[in-house]
Amino acid sequence: MKDLILKARNYLLQLRRKHAIILMSVAVGISSGLIAVVLKNSSYGLRLLLTEGFAIDGVNWLFAIYPIMGIAITWLIIRKVLKGVHPGPGIPVTLHAISKRKGRLKKKQIYASVLTSVFTVGFGGSAGLEAPAVQSSAAAGSTLASAMKMPYQTRILMIACAAAGSLAAIFKAPVAAIIFAVEVIMIDLTTASLVPLLMASLSALLTTTLLMEEDQLLSIDIAEPFTLRYLPLYILLGVICGLSSVYFNRIYLSITRKMQSFRSLWLRLSVGGLVMGAMLLLFPPLYGEGYDVLNAYLRDDLREVTLNSVFYEFSVDSWVLMGFLFALMVLKVVATGITLGAGGVGGIFAPTLFMGGTLGYLFAKVLDRGQLIAALPVGNFALLGMAGLMAGVLHAPLTSIFLIAEISGGYDLFVPLMLTAGIAYYTSRLSGKHTIYTRELAERGELITHNKDQAVLTLMNLRDEVESNFTKVKPEDTLRDLVRAVSSSKRNLFPVVDHDEKLLGIVLLDDIRPIMFNTNLYDEVKVHELMTLPPEVIQMNDRMERVVRKFDESGAWNLPVVDDSGKYLGFVSKSRMFSAYREVLMQVTSE
Repeated sequence: MKDLILKARNYLLQLRRKHAIILMSVAVGISSGLIAVVLKNSSYGLRLLLTEGFAIDGVNWLFAIYPIMGIAITWLIIRKVLKGVHPGPGIPVTLHAISKRKGRLKKKQIYASVLTSVFTVGFGGSAGLEAPAVQSSAAAGSTLASAMKMPYQTRILMIACAAAGSLAAIFKAPVAAIIFAVEVIMIDLTTASLVPLLMASLSALLTTTLLMEEDQLLSIDIAEPFTLRYLPLYILLGVICGLSSVYFNRIYLSITRKMQSFRSLWLRLSVGGLVMGAMLLLFPPLYGEGYDVLNAYLRDDLREVTLNSVFYEFSVDSWVLMGFLFALMVLKVVATGITLGAGGVGGIFAPTLFMGGTLGYLFAKVLDRGQLIAALPVGNFALLGMAGLMAGVLHAPLTSIFLIAEISGGYDLFVPLMLTAGIAYYTSRLSGKHTIYTRELAERGELITHNKDQAVLTLMNLRDEVESNFTKVKPEDTLRDLVRAVSSSKRNLFPVVDHDEKLLGIVLLDDIRPIMFNTNLYDEVKVHELMTLPPEVIQMNDRMERVVRKFDESGAWNLPVVDDSGKYLGFVSKSRMFSAYREVLMQVTSE
C-alpha cells in the first residue's frame, strides 16, 4: 500500500499542480460515494433484518430494546476497535480540524464514523448518516492531501470536496452539495475551488448511481407550481419554521448536555436506550433517519406513516392522527438528543429534515382538516417545511433551497422555497448567530468564517508566536546585576519575576539609561525600584482577536505572556504578529 501511495505521489508531483488537484478531487468524490453507499446500504439492511415480520397495526416490543442494543454495540466498537476514541459529532469535528489542526484529520476517522453510526442508526437510534459520511470522507480527503505533501489550502479544499461529494452521493443533488461546502464547511468559492468541487460532486454522484438503485433518497414525482394565492401561507410557514428551529437547537443542546452530565457510562447508556425504546414503542416513525416517513408525506400517504404502531387503525381523517404527527415533530429532536447524548454516533441533518417535513405536512393537513383552506398541495408544504427548518437550524438557506429544488425535480417551487427558507433563517438568527455545528467552536474562538480577517486570526496559534529569549531579573537584584544582564542581552526589555517565575513587572532599557553608568548607584538601587507594570498582559489562553485588541488599546510593541497561574512565559511582539498574520493570509488566499 505504501509503494502504491509513493508511486501515485510521484506521478502527481510531475503534473502541474492544478491538474493534480483535479485528479485528487475525483478520487475524493469516488471515496465519498463509496462511503455513502456503505453507510446507507448497511444501515437500511440492518433495519430490514431487525424489523422483518413486525405487525403493522400494533405494538412491537422489540422496539423497546433495539436502541439500547445499538448504543451498547457502538460503545463496544469504540472501546475495543477504536481504543476509546469516540468519533464525535461529524461536522463540528471537521470544522475544528480546519481551524485548529491545519486541515488534518486522523486516518482512524475514515472508518470510525462508518462503523459506529451504522449500528447506532440501524438499531433505531434517531440520528442521521450525513454527518458521519462527511467526517469519514473528509478524513479520506485530508489523508490523501497529506500523503501527497499538499499545502494547507489544498487539504482544506479536499475536505470541502469530501463534504460536497457526500451530500451529492446521498441526495443526488450536486448543486446543493457544492453550496453546502460553501455555507457549512466555510470554504471560499473561487475559480480555484469551483472546478474541484464540481468534479468531486459529479464523481460521487456517478459512483452512487452505478452502485445503488436509481431512486433518490427523497423523491416526488410532480411538485405543483408556485401559486400566488398561497403567498401568506408560505410566509407564515417560514415564521413557524424559524421558531421551531430555535426550539430544535435549544432542546437538542439541553438534552445532550444533560445526558453527558451522567458520570457513569452505563447509566447514560441505560437511561438513553430505555427512553428511546419507550418512544419507539409508541412512535415507530422515530426509528433511524426517517426518510421513508418523509417520502410518505410527499405522496400524502398518512397510512404508511402509522405502520407498526397502535395508531394504524385510526382514520386518516381524524384529529388523533394530527396529534400523532404533532408528537412526531416535537419528539424527533428529543430522540436525537438522547441518542447522541447517550453515546450514539450520527448527525442532525436527517432529523432536521424529518422535523421540517412533519411540520410542513401537518401545517397543510390542519388547514385542510379544519376546512380553512381546501385541497392544499400537502407534498409541497412538506418540502417547504424541510427547507425552512434546514435554513433555520443549520443557517444554510441556499443549501436548503437548492437541495429541495433538486429533490423535487425542478424549480417550480423556487419562489416559495426562497420565501420560507429566507424568513425561517432570519427568524432563527434573531435568537443567535451560531448553529449546533458552530456554537461550541465559536465560544472557544476556533470557528472559521467567511470573514477573512477573522479566519486568519482563528488559524493563528499564539503559542507559536511567543519569544522566550529575554533575560529575566529578580526584584531584589541590584542595578549592577541589571547592567550585567543588559550587557549580555540583545533585547531592550527585561521581565521581572519572583522565585516562582511569576511576572511582577518589566524594566525598559530606556528607563535605566540615565543611571546605568553611575557606578555609585550600582549597589544601592534595586530592580523593584526601577520596574514598571506592563500596559497589558496576555494570557496564553487568550483568543487572537483579544491579543490584537490588547496591542491596539495599549499601543505597546511588545507584551508579556503568562499562563493561568501568572507564570512568565515570554513576550509577543507586534512585528512578529504582523508577519505571522501575513503568512497565514497567504496560505488561506493563495490559489
